[in-house]
This record gives sequence, C-alpha cells and structure tokens, in this order.
Amino acid sequence: MDKPPKGRILLVDDERDINTVVKKGLERVGYKVRAFNNPLDALSKFEAGSYDVALLDIRMPSMNGFELYKKLREIDSKIKVCFITAFEMYEEEFKKLFPSYEVRCFIKKPIKLTDLIAEIEKILLPSSS
Repeated sequence: MDKPPKGRILLVDDERDINTVVKKGLERVGYKVRAFNNPLDALSKFEAGSYDVALLDIRMPSMNGFELYKKLREIDSKIKVCFITAFEMYEEEFKKLFPSYEVRCFIKKPIKLTDLIAEIEKILLPSSS
C-alpha cells in the first residue's frame, strides 16, 4: 500500500534543470510535486486546496514570483509560500509590497535540498496559535 504524500508542492521556476533536480529530490523524500517552467501555465492550472506549499522563483519572464504569489493568494488565501532566488534576498521588498502577508521563507540559489526540505517542514507544521 502506498504511503500518502508528506505534502503537495507547487514548484514554479523558469530554469528547467532546477525544476528537475528539486522535483526529484522532494519526491524522493515523499512529497508530491507538480513543477512548471512558466508562471502563467502554473496559474492557469492552479486550484484552491490543490497544494500545501508553493515554491516560487522570484525572477521569471512574463510574471515574477511576487505577482504570481498575489494571484495564487486571490485563488487560495491559505496557500503557504517559499520564494527561491539566485539574487539578493527580497524579504524587505516583499514586506513593502505585501505588508499584511506573512512569508518567512526565502531560499537562496544554489538550493541545498536539505535546507529546502527543512524549510518546507517548518512551513507545514501547524501554527501554535
């Protein structure tokens, strides 16, 4: 009998190699992952309640990760998000754009899978409030 997945993850990064490596690594430890290279494709297929966590690259063509985050939240206000970036950390920029949203997860590329898994597990823990 198959074990249920540890969590359902939406992965959106325009770099195919990163998507492949991260998807395989997360699936190996028990997550169910759906990966997209195009944020518009991910958005068009997104449904409320489909995912526990969204891993979003910040810099992508056609729509950046912050814009995608905002649209995903309009569809599913409970979606938890972790941003991925190869550039400077964007936490302060995010706080200016979305002062009322709580996002504490920013992962810098190159991604260490162990760090990413630890962050995902932290995000998935029920809040203590």
